[in-house]
Amino acid sequence: MPAAAREPLIKIHPIKKTCPSRRILLVVSSLSAGGAERVISEMANWWAVHDREVAVLTLENVYADHYRLHPRVRRITIDWQLPRTRLHIPAQYIKHQIMLRGAVLGYTPDVMISFIDRTNIRMLFALAGTGIPIIISERTDPRHHRIGLCWSLVRRLIYPFSDALVVQTDSVASWASRIVQGRKIRVIPNFVRPTPEPENIAEEAQRFESFVLTVGRLGKEKGYDLLIRAFAMAKAAQAGWRLVILGEGPERSNLERLAGNLGIGDAVLMPGIVQEPTEWMRQAAFFVLPSRYEGFPNALLEAMACGCAVIAADCPSGPAEIIRHNVDGLLVPSEDVGALADAMGRLIKDEDLRFRLGQQALAVRSLFSQAQIMAQWENLIEDVCLSRK
Repeated sequence: MPAAAREPLIKIHPIKKTCPSRRILLVVSSLSAGGAERVISEMANWWAVHDREVAVLTLENVYADHYRLHPRVRRITIDWQLPRTRLHIPAQYIKHQIMLRGAVLGYTPDVMISFIDRTNIRMLFALAGTGIPIIISERTDPRHHRIGLCWSLVRRLIYPFSDALVVQTDSVASWASRIVQGRKIRVIPNFVRPTPEPENIAEEAQRFESFVLTVGRLGKEKGYDLLIRAFAMAKAAQAGWRLVILGEGPERSNLERLAGNLGIGDAVLMPGIVQEPTEWMRQAAFFVLPSRYEGFPNALLEAMACGCAVIAADCPSGPAEIIRHNVDGLLVPSEDVGALADAMGRLIKDEDLRFRLGQQALAVRSLFSQAQIMAQWENLIEDVCLSRK
């Protein structure tokens, strides 16, 4: 896979003059541990620090929160109770929609931004006829992420009523163009959270431990079964290496069973959800993203921002927009266990390569900086609000 030159995905966007009284409402199902939830919380905190009026509305109560919000961010929650039986579903749905509409109107935002497919659909229905500009965002690849036939049909019908649809890659933008008008589509990738510069990158390299790291939800889409098989194939455990998988999800028991069956159970560690994964990224020898599909992987960006060498499956969508193969990371064919094992073996044996890739990876800090990405969100908000006048 050649290291072809690439056009910068992120360009500097000067922020348009924004009315200081803009009230921004961000909506997501919860603030539990997850990529979309993390981005919502970071966006809210950014606007709070920059003197915007901002609120976050979730469909779950604060007990599910993993991410912290700035004190200036207003927190709104909905008591989202599940229907007792199928007969109660229609009445409960209507009740939920009324609650959502009332919560939003009670805040009176100038613009609302909603994340994730089903939440987007709910918010579009709830705010019909209110005149509030609505920006929705898909946070994974909808060509691979299944939400059910009924939800998919409703999405195609209701998404055109949004004021803008934000996706994270050009390939997903092509999918979106079949649902909404092209002028409504914006490609805005995730940003890298600011991380402290290591005082001495060489000293950082000397502190690397003999473990391979990955971070994410323990779901089938993340491909951790592929990673465990590749780790076993590379005979890394026999060489004294460990595989650390941070996160939680429905595949935990299956992954533990697989590692045991392959004879590497003691070398595969799954500590669960941690508060600050970057502390692990700074110590790992390298990071692997074996996903079957992605949106725009936060964990990959953060690992690179920490100066960690990375391997990623060239899956839809995101990794190829971030990594330059053999320059600042390694790309391998999606769902190819053999190729992944070979790439892992290469980094295990070559400390100099790990160091070189890690140094080059630091460029994501400026390429995907929060200031640059938030400028794109600011400009989109202004365009949407002005188009309503």
